[in-house]
Amino acid sequence: MDRIEHRGCYAGRQAAFAGASGLGLLLAFGVAVLSGCASENRETTGPGADPYAVTSSQRRTFAWPDGKRGAVSLTFDDARLSQADVGLPLLDSYGVRATFYVSPGSLQKRLPTWKQAVTDGHEIGNHSLRHPCTGNFPFAREKALEDYTLEQMERELEEANEVIETALGIRPATFAYPCGQKFVGRGRHLKSYVPLVAEMFLAGRGWMDEAANDPAFCDPAQLLGMELDGLDFDQAKKLIDAAIENGAWLVFAGHEIGDGGRQTTRIDTLKAICEYAQNPDSGLWLDTVANIGAYVRAAQ
Repeated sequence: MDRIEHRGCYAGRQAAFAGASGLGLLLAFGVAVLSGCASENRETTGPGADPYAVTSSQRRTFAWPDGKRGAVSLTFDDARLSQADVGLPLLDSYGVRATFYVSPGSLQKRLPTWKQAVTDGHEIGNHSLRHPCTGNFPFAREKALEDYTLEQMERELEEANEVIETALGIRPATFAYPCGQKFVGRGRHLKSYVPLVAEMFLAGRGWMDEAANDPAFCDPAQLLGMELDGLDFDQAKKLIDAAIENGAWLVFAGHEIGDGGRQTTRIDTLKAICEYAQNPDSGLWLDTVANIGAYVRAAQ
């Protein structure tokens, strides 16, 4: 049976993965998937064939607006204080609009700032009322997805929408899955709540995924989200450039915004991304999930 192999891709991946671990391994895999491994392929029956490579005839073309060649959305979860105190002023200084998936309790701590963010064109999205995740995380044991039903999740998402609408005067258009997890219940009774998100929102974003989104094919209800926390600009730029090369939509996901630390998007990286996007030669459309998502859905 014929297999498909990108010229030099397999060897390139082997070199990229050698010695990598943790974040470095995830980044190496993401770059490999997003980069030239998806182009200029040939069929082969050799034992070293790359099962993930595709032929040029299998690739879909997508027309981005205004001559853009790819898209990036910057998203941040939980309405953390550093987003309001550090992130918003930085983004506003560049005229860049981002998406913030807020937790209602944290939202109240900087409510005037978040109101101004809406006025300035940033997107405020739904991140659930209680941030339920698997009970394997001790912090989520009392709100474990294993103990949820679809009806309970629907009530919680609707309640979060109402809290945000009351506080900010807007109804969220998009959603981010807490912990990137999309199922409720256990075993034979396990159920996906992706259909619920598809019914309630324009888009739903995942977390800790390994690739950008193919805008001609992706399911907006389960967009892939790649981690921005901890990356320096060179690492982030490789992912951005690969997305542009492949006409993809890269959705970055972060948490704190600062000089460094756990779950923190670096200030210098965020600045550099904003500056890179301002160069018209980059071919990059940098905008909110709602704005890019609306275009993608209309064009699919």
